[in-house]
Amino acid sequence: MAASSNSSLSGSSVSSDAEEYQPPIWKSYLYQLQQEAPRPKRIICPGEVENRPKYYGREFHGIISREQADELLGGVEGAYILRESQRQPGCYTLALRFGNQTLNYRLFYDGKHFVGEKRFESIHDLVTDGLITLYIETKASEYISKMTTNPIYEHIGYATLLREKVSRRLSRSKNESRKANVTNEEHTAVEKISSLVRRAALSHNDNHFNYEKTHNFKVHTFRGPHWCEYCANFMWGLIAQGVRCSDCGLNVHKQCSKHVPNDCQPDLKRIKKVYCCDLTTLVKAHNMQRPMVVDICIREIEARGLKSEGLYRVSGFTEHIEDVKMAFDRDGEKADISANIYPDINIITGALKLYFRDLPIPVITYDTYSKFIEAAKISSADERLEAVHEVLMLLPPAHYETLRYLMIHLKK
Repeated sequence: MAASSNSSLSGSSVSSDAEEYQPPIWKSYLYQLQQEAPRPKRIICPGEVENRPKYYGREFHGIISREQADELLGGVEGAYILRESQRQPGCYTLALRFGNQTLNYRLFYDGKHFVGEKRFESIHDLVTDGLITLYIETKASEYISKMTTNPIYEHIGYATLLREKVSRRLSRSKNESRKANVTNEEHTAVEKISSLVRRAALSHNDNHFNYEKTHNFKVHTFRGPHWCEYCANFMWGLIAQGVRCSDCGLNVHKQCSKHVPNDCQPDLKRIKKVYCCDLTTLVKAHNMQRPMVVDICIREIEARGLKSEGLYRVSGFTEHIEDVKMAFDRDGEKADISANIYPDINIITGALKLYFRDLPIPVITYDTYSKFIEAAKISSADERLEAVHEVLMLLPPAHYETLRYLMIHLKK
C-alpha cells in the first residue's frame, strides 16, 4: 500500500493544501511485511480422537511425539497442528511450521486460547497473529530496534490555520461550555483531528495551563490498519497491536510509549466524570488551574458560609451530598449548588470533602506524604519551614495550585 494512502487509515483527514499543512508520512514497510506473512494452514486429523478437548477442533491429533508432528506438518510454511504431550498428559502443544523448522509452544485455555500475554477467541487467530509477529520480527528486527530513533512526534509541521481552529475551540470564554466538540466546527477543512493535531494546537495555546501529565497508556486492540503516532510505523498483528492513552487517545507501539514525553492533553470526550478522576487529568481536560469542584464549592462557601458554626465539622445529609456529586459529574461547571437548591452549607462542604476523598491520587501525593510528616517533626521553626517548602516543590503543579488555593480558603 502506498504511503500516501496510509494517513487516511490512521484517522487523519486533512486539507490537501500542501502550503498550509504537511501531513506526516506514514511508513508502510511493516504493513507490507504483514501482508507477506505466511497464512495459517490447519492440518486436519483424518480420524476421530478420543478425549479431544471440546475447545479444540480437528487440528487436534491426540498424543503424538514431536517427530510425528514434524512429519505431519510436511515442511509447509504456516502449517500447524495441536497435540497432547507424551511426557505430560493433559498438557497441550501447538506445533507450527515457520522458517524451515517446527516450533512448539505450550498451549493454554482459560476461556480464550493463549501461549503468551495475548488471548484469542480461536486457534486460527492465535496462529495468524503468531505468524505475522514471527515474520515481521525475523525480517525487520534491526528496523524495529531503530523505530524510536527518528520519531515524527516532535517534528510534525501543522498549518497555522489548523492550529488556530483547534485553539479557538479550546480557549473558550467563561460563558461558553467547555464541552464543545473540536471536530464539529462548521466549514472546517478537517473532518477528524487526531490526538497529534490536538497536542500541537494545545502547545501553541497561550491560555492553556501547561501542567505536565504522563499518558495513561493501556493495551488496545485496533480494528483495521493503524499507524503509531510516535514513530509513524504500522502497528502489526491481529489484537493488542499497541497501546492507547485513555485520557487523550494517543495511539503508539508499546515500545514507543516509553519514549513519549509527559505531555498528555486530555480530551473532554474521554473524561466521563468529575469525581474520582485524576486531578491533573481533570484540570488539563477542562483547561483550568484547579478542579472546578474546588473553585465552585469554595466560592459558594465563602459567599454564604464563613459565619456558619461547625463549618467542615458538621456533616450534611449524605443523599444531598451525593446529589451534588452527581450534578458535577453530569453538568460539570454548570452544576447548580446555590442556596435555592441546597440551603444547608454543610452539604457543599461535604461535597468538597467527598471530592478530595475520592481522588485516586490525593492532593498531598503518596510519595510526598511521608516527607511532609518528617518535615513537621523538625524542631527549628526556620528549618521546618524550609523543609516544608522543599516538599511542596515536589508536588505536581496542579496539586500544588489546588493545595495553595485550599490553604488560602481555610485561613479565611
